[in-house]
Amino acid sequence: MSLPDVQALRSDHDYKLTRVGVTGVEKPVQIDRPGASQTHALHACFDLFVDLPAGQRGIHMSRNLEAIGEVLDETVREPRKGLEWVVEDTARELLERHDYASVAEVEAESTFFVEQRTPSGAETMEPYELVAKATADREGDLRRSIGVVVTGMTACPCAMETTQHILEDEQDATIENAPSVTHNQRNETLFMIDVREGNDVDAEDMVTLVEASMSAPTFELLKRGDEARLVLQAHESPRFVEDVVREVLARAKKAYDHLPDDTVITVKSEAQESIHKHNAFAERVTTLGDLRDGDLQTDN
Repeated sequence: MSLPDVQALRSDHDYKLTRVGVTGVEKPVQIDRPGASQTHALHACFDLFVDLPAGQRGIHMSRNLEAIGEVLDETVREPRKGLEWVVEDTARELLERHDYASVAEVEAESTFFVEQRTPSGAETMEPYELVAKATADREGDLRRSIGVVVTGMTACPCAMETTQHILEDEQDATIENAPSVTHNQRNETLFMIDVREGNDVDAEDMVTLVEASMSAPTFELLKRGDEARLVLQAHESPRFVEDVVREVLARAKKAYDHLPDDTVITVKSEAQESIHKHNAFAERVTTLGDLRDGDLQTDN
């Protein structure tokens, strides 16, 4: 029996749509990271899109699921070395299955764990968010990126300076060689970087870079001694959300000096304020070339 292709019918309004697809597709992914002793599975959540030309009523949604299924079946036989490679293969597969589309985009998120140590040296496994994105088009252009989302802590420099001034002025306090009191924020920072063939970037290295850019890391389990040391560490490195973004950029410039100038870097940092009802946010999208050139800006 021949069934009607409703999606291919003419649309009532001839407007092109930028992204059409499915979101929240949860799948297991086999990953074979370089240097790892064995492959391991990630529980990943995928969003898959293609553009839709003017006039066509809809895309064939089932093809998106078929595309991700085909790629993941291949990873069972031949695991990919990172989630970014999985989304790249899936973007290519989407273009194969949607002959009317000119661009395909795939995004994926997953939780992964990294061995860490608390200030006292206790071993712990801490969760982080892994993010991968890929865009492919008919001209053969491909953009693939890998990122991490790290939750840490920042201590407010402004409140620290103000409280120090008040203590000295109103209470004749003299606190030398020690940080003053301030309020803290839970900070969540996204760091993404474009990657190409032969220029792999390790997600654990990205986590280390971001945590070093905050006032202090956070841990699931802390005993009292570790809590105190962590608070002291944060107060010894007070940072605004703007400071975190700039610190990530500075460290990325040094850590990835082997990558080409047109490598795109994205840094987003949001601090969940403790004494305000709003959050603080800062972002920068740039290239390594701009950072290497001094990133001079004269815009008002």
